[in-house]
Amino acid sequence: MSIGALNFSYLIKSFVPYSSRNFSSDSWQILAELLLQIFQYSFLIFLIFGVYIAKNNKELSKEILSGGIGAIIILSVISTMFFAFDPSQAFNHFYLTISLPSFIFGCTFLSLACYLLFDKKSYFSSQVLMYFSAIFGLRYLMHSFISIVALTEPWFRQLELFLLYFDVAAHSILGFTLLIWMQGAERFATLSAISRAQYLGKHDSLTGALNREQVMAKLSDKMQELTHANKINKNQMKLAVFLIDIKQFKFINDTYGLKVGDFILGEIASRLNHSVFIPQAVGRLSGDSFMFVIEFEQISHVDRAVNHIHELIERCFRYEQQEITIQGSVGYCFYPDDADKSEDLLQKSNLALHHAETNNIPSVAFEEGMQAQGRHLVLMEKQLRSAIANDEFVLYYQPQLNLFTNKLEGVEALVRWQHPEKGLLSPGDFLTELETLGMHNEFDNYILVKACQASERWFKLYQRRVAIAVNITAVEFQNEQLVTNIQMLLHKYGIPSKYIELEITENVVMTDITRAMDSIVKLQSMGIKVSIDDFGTGYSSLAYLRDLPIDKIKIDRSFINEVAINDSDLTIVKSMVDLSHGLGKRVLAEGVETIEQLNLLRHLGCDAVQGYFISKPLPESKLVRYLKKK
Repeated sequence: MSIGALNFSYLIKSFVPYSSRNFSSDSWQILAELLLQIFQYSFLIFLIFGVYIAKNNKELSKEILSGGIGAIIILSVISTMFFAFDPSQAFNHFYLTISLPSFIFGCTFLSLACYLLFDKKSYFSSQVLMYFSAIFGLRYLMHSFISIVALTEPWFRQLELFLLYFDVAAHSILGFTLLIWMQGAERFATLSAISRAQYLGKHDSLTGALNREQVMAKLSDKMQELTHANKINKNQMKLAVFLIDIKQFKFINDTYGLKVGDFILGEIASRLNHSVFIPQAVGRLSGDSFMFVIEFEQISHVDRAVNHIHELIERCFRYEQQEITIQGSVGYCFYPDDADKSEDLLQKSNLALHHAETNNIPSVAFEEGMQAQGRHLVLMEKQLRSAIANDEFVLYYQPQLNLFTNKLEGVEALVRWQHPEKGLLSPGDFLTELETLGMHNEFDNYILVKACQASERWFKLYQRRVAIAVNITAVEFQNEQLVTNIQMLLHKYGIPSKYIELEITENVVMTDITRAMDSIVKLQSMGIKVSIDDFGTGYSSLAYLRDLPIDKIKIDRSFINEVAINDSDLTIVKSMVDLSHGLGKRVLAEGVETIEQLNLLRHLGCDAVQGYFISKPLPESKLVRYLKKK
C-alpha cells in the first residue's frame, strides 16, 4: 500500500506542471495538490505501519488504521486549503505544502532509523533500511530548512530539480530494499519459529524446565558421564534423583485461580533451577510433578538436599499482594545403588513418592520392599475394578435397636467382597488398598447405589421402609458433587430422604471444618441425616459438637467394651450421652455384646444400640425376618 501510494504521488507530480494549460480553473490545481499531499502522507504512514507489522508479527487494529488515514486527510486538507486562494499568501502556502511535509518526512524517517537501530531482531536488510531511512530523513530535514531560508535564491530551483532525480533513484532503491527486507523479516520469523519449536520440543512451555523426554535423556547422559568419570577418579560420585509433588495443588487452582497456579509452577521450576546444590537436571514431568537431579559423594549431602527442597517449596509465594504457602512430597532414589537405567530410577523414585503421599510423610527414600508393594497394588487395582464391574461386593446389614421402643430403628450397611477365589472377604482385606489407590469416590458411589437399590427392593417386596446408614470416606465427603449425586439417587429410586443416613468419622469433619459444615447443612436441608461414627477416637474437641449440625453421635465400641466394669469408661460414656442430649443430638452405642452393657446404656439414657448382642451383620436374605415384623 505504501509503494502504491508512492506511485500515485509520482503520477500526480508528472501531471501537475501541465494542469494550468489544460484546465480553465485553479481549483483543479488545488485538487491535484490535495491528492498529492494525501498520497505522500499515505506512503509515509503505510511504510511505518508495514515495518511495525513485519517487526512484531501482528496486525494493527482497524481503529488505528482508520485513525491514521483520518489524520492524513485532515492534515492534507489543512495544508492545501490554507492560503490557497489568496495570491498575497503564496509564500505561506508554499511553506504548508512543501516545507511542512519535508519536516514531517524528515522527523519520521529519522525516528524509523532509530527504531531499527535499537531493534533486537536486526539482520542485513533491516540495517540497509535503517541507513536508507537515516539518509532520507536528513535529506528531508535539509530541504525543509533550505526551503524556508533560501526560497528566493536562484540555485534553489536547481536544488529541487536535483532532489527530484535523487528521490526517483532513492525510491527505486527503497522498493528493492523493502522487498529484500520483507524476505529477511519472513526468513527471520521462520527461523524464530523453528527455534521456538525446537525449544518447546525440549522444554515445558509453562515453566521453562526440561520436559519429560529431555530430562530423561539428560539423566541418561549424566549417568554415562558419571560412570566414565568414576573409572578414572578415586572419588566415587553418585546421583540422587528426586521426584517432587505439590500437595493439594488442585486446591490452589480452585481457590486462587489457574493463573496463580501457573505462576507457582513457574516459580518452583525457577527455584529448583537456581538451587545452590547446582542440579544436573530439572524437569517437569506432569501437572505439578518435578524431577530434580543432583550429584553427591556423601549421603549427608542428600539429607541436606532433601531439607533444601522442602525449604524451596515451602517458602512463601507472592502474587499480586497474595501470599500463598504450599507443601510438597518428595521421593528419591540413587544411581547406581538402586538402578542403572533412567526409566528404572524414575519408577523407583515414583514408588518412594507414592509411599510418602500415602503415609503423609514429607520425604521417603526408595527401599526394595516398595517394588513388591507396587506390584501388589497394581494387581489389587485390577481385581478391585473387576469386582466393581462384576458386582462382586455385597452389603451386610447390622440392625440398630431403639432402646425406647425396642423396635428396629435402622441398619448399618457393611460391605463384604464375595471374591471368586478367596471367598467372602471383610473390609480389612481390601479397604486399605482402596484408600491407597485413591478409589474412594468410585467405591463410595457404588455402595450408595447398592444401598438405594436395596431400599427400593425392600419397599416393593415388604412395603417397609428402613433407614440405611452408609459410611462415607473423607475424600468423598469433601467432594462438591456429593450432594448432587445423592439427590439424583434418591430421585432415581424413589426413596424419601430420611431413609438414607450418612456416617462420617470425626477426623473427616475436623480435616476441613468449614467444608464439612457446608456439606452437612446442604444434606440436612434435603432431609438426609448425618451422624459421626467412632466418636471419641479422633482428635476433635467436644466444643465442636455445639456448632456441627449433625443428628446422631455413635460412641465407639472401645468405650463400650468395659463400660459395665470400668468406672472411667462409664464416666466417659455418661458424659458423652449427657453432652450430646444437651446439644439436642441422639446417641447410639456400638459394640454392645452383653445384657449388662445393654441395661447400663438404657439406664444412662442412650437412644439406640447396635452390636453382636442385638445381631451380627446379616446378609439381605437373613434380614428379611426384621423387615417382615411391623
